[in-house]
This record gives sequence, C-alpha cells and structure tokens, in this order.
Amino acid sequence: MTSSDGEQKGIWRQGALAAWPICLGYLPIGLAFGVLAAKAGLSPLAIGLMSVLVFAGSSQFIAVSMLDAGASAAAIVFTTLMVNLRHLLMSSSLAVHLRGAGRLKLTLFAYGVTDESYAINLARFSRGDWDIERALALNQTANLAWIVGTVAGGLAGQLVPQHAFGLDYALNAMFICLLVMQLGSRRKVLVAVLAGALAVGFAPLLPGNLHVVAAAIIAASAGVLLKRG
Repeated sequence: MTSSDGEQKGIWRQGALAAWPICLGYLPIGLAFGVLAAKAGLSPLAIGLMSVLVFAGSSQFIAVSMLDAGASAAAIVFTTLMVNLRHLLMSSSLAVHLRGAGRLKLTLFAYGVTDESYAINLARFSRGDWDIERALALNQTANLAWIVGTVAGGLAGQLVPQHAFGLDYALNAMFICLLVMQLGSRRKVLVAVLAGALAVGFAPLLPGNLHVVAAAIIAASAGVLLKRG
C-alpha cells in the first residue's frame, strides 16, 4: 500500500468516525421507521429501496403515513417537497466550503445531505480541518446506518410494537445531542433559543414545514447581525 493510499484511508476513516453520533440515532430511528413501514404494507425490499433512493427520514415517515392513509401520489410529492425546502438553506450554507469540488463529488455529497450530517459537516468545515472527502465519508456512513436500520425494522415489523423501547423519542434525542454539540458560544445559544421560539410561534400560522424555514432564516440573520456587531 502506498503512502497516498494510506492517507486516503485515513481521511475516510476520520469521516466515518465523525458520523458516530448520527449512526447512534439512525439505527433506532430507522428501526422505528421500518416497523411503521412494514405495518403499512411495505416489504423489506421496498423499505430498503426507499431508504436508498430517498434517504430522507422525515419525508419517508410522512410518505409511509400518507400511503397508509390512502393519499394520492401528487399529495405525497407536494407534502414531502414542502418538508424538504429547508435543504435549500442547508445547501447554500455548505456551498461556500465546497468551492473547486468536482461535479461528481458534489452530486454524491448533495445526495447525503440531511439535518444531522449538515450539522456535523458545517461544524467541522467551520473549524477549518475538514474537506469534501471527509464529508463524503461521513454522509455515506450515516446513509449505510440508516439503510441497515430501516431494513432491520422492516424484517422485524411484525415482532416489534411501533412505540416499543422509546423508539419514537430517538429522533428528538438525536437532534438535542447534535444541537448541544454546536453550542460553543453565547451567540450560538441565543440563535438556537430564538430559532426554537420562532418555530413554535410560527407553527400555527404557517402551513407544512414553512414555520421551520422561516424561523431558521430569521434566527440565522440575527446571528449574522450579532456577529458583525
């Protein structure tokens, strides 16, 4: 093995190891999703294909729930589009760290952007010791954990109750963990509190997932003003 090969393996190892908080959350959440999808009539193969082709936890939960309720394909597509609008904000903030990356790497990276991978990648990019290869390794490791969890849940769908073992709380717990890991200054704490308060306040006023998008834009803008001040 050449030194270049060893260095590349080291880079991918660093990215994979950075994904451990995500994987710890994705496995139980994926299990919960697989159980729910199996009870809605999806086979383990269909569940696995959905996780590979879609790879968006919230959208998959919504799609399965709507399928089970008999919703039309158009309604499911529109609803998941609204839910995923936040990816425009996430992608735009990550783009400044990916200048010069090739189109293939950017495509693979875009496929793996989730709320959780975004949080860790942005924090690592901001520290200055991160690059797209490490970020790709993180994204794909998290993707693998999600696929394994959802398929396992699909296989055990008839054996595991939907709300067993606190699985329905795993998603909230993972987001709390990721948030705490990023609160490195008073400004970030204020932005996080403001975003949460605005999201709660906007929830009854805005349809779909727009309250989250609006809260994120306002809180992020406030954070920029605080930093400049």
